Amino acid sequence: MRSSFAAINSSKANFDEIYIRDDPRAYFSVLGSLDYMIPDLAEPVVRQLLNARIQRHGGAQLVLDVGCSYGINAAVHRFPLSFGALRSRYARHEMTALSSKQLAGLDKHFYDSWPEIGLARFIGLDVSAPAIQYARSVGLIDRGIIADLEHGSLAPQDALHVQQANVILSTGCVGYVTDKTYRQLLTAMKQPPWVVSFVLRMFPYDALASTLSEFGLVTERLAGATFVQRRFRDVEEFISTLDALGTNGIDTNGFESEGTFQADLFVSRPAADVHAAPLDEIITINSGRNRQIGTRYVQVETDHGVEIALEP
Repeated sequence: MRSSFAAINSSKANFDEIYIRDDPRAYFSVLGSLDYMIPDLAEPVVRQLLNARIQRHGGAQLVLDVGCSYGINAAVHRFPLSFGALRSRYARHEMTALSSKQLAGLDKHFYDSWPEIGLARFIGLDVSAPAIQYARSVGLIDRGIIADLEHGSLAPQDALHVQQANVILSTGCVGYVTDKTYRQLLTAMKQPPWVVSFVLRMFPYDALASTLSEFGLVTERLAGATFVQRRFRDVEEFISTLDALGTNGIDTNGFESEGTFQADLFVSRPAADVHAAPLDEIITINSGRNRQIGTRYVQVETDHGVEIALEP
């Protein structure tokens, strides 16, 4: 599975550079320019799931955010903020002149000034030390784990933090991480968690679902809805992504052919929890497919066949 994911990832634009900066300004600038919206679309779903878990089990909720980068999922869940609002904040010319240390100090006060509206606290896991250190320093995550569990093992001190979590969240990391990472996390946990995964449709989820089932978790996919991640960066990414999806027999008409990456929602829970409240009884959504976004690549039927055009 890891080798097949690597092949699929070759069709996507590489944004590694924006995740290793000391602050998130480049992250918001680059992804914001592509109408990145998955954190905003995922947040109400995560909130509904957390509320359902509280009603079912009670107690404090601690989310382990896999691939948390700069703690954006925590920010939009815990505070009345959105990715778009944060992007506008970092785009101000006054912010560009600050050092990363100055920005982190300002951001800590910024987040401290907002009322806490979240249903959970967050632990972050990421391979990027600068991103984890930023998210931790401004108070978005309680703990940060810097680790590549695809190529290494979970350190004992990190396992102590992981074992406290009862929800595992990913809004785009599956496809870069595989069953190897999740197997280590689940082995470390004290109780079977709820695993919430927003997965681009180009990545198969069967193998990961099979691994989760070994830990007593039943996986459901939310039917009838997909979630927009972002626009395609350029025509090359558009074409190669459609080719990758077509190779896997996935119909892109009305989905990726409209110019945006689309993600499915998978939720894995203990069988008793699934029986008590199936996923489609918990979740109501606005997928974002009709959300106003910028110019994007689309497929158009012409007299000469299907051609690619830019649509505002």
